[in-house]
Amino acid sequence: MNIDWAALASVFGVSLVVTVALVGLFTLGITGLARLVPSAQGGGGGTLARTGAYACFALCAGAVAYGIYLIVA
Repeated sequence: MNIDWAALASVFGVSLVVTVALVGLFTLGITGLARLVPSAQGGGGGTLARTGAYACFALCAGAVAYGIYLIVA
């Protein structure tokens, strides 16, 4: 049995980077939703934060869907 250590290290490095990036992106989405404060004047305060949070969640869902696609295909 011969193990290709370079390929194993490459897979480990890529999966570590992608995992940290996905967790960071999801954390940004949670933080964006947590910082929403209702505006005293009833205006659209927080619309940008909500849109950014939803964009982070959409990117996370897209990355997970792509990972599932790679496993199935």
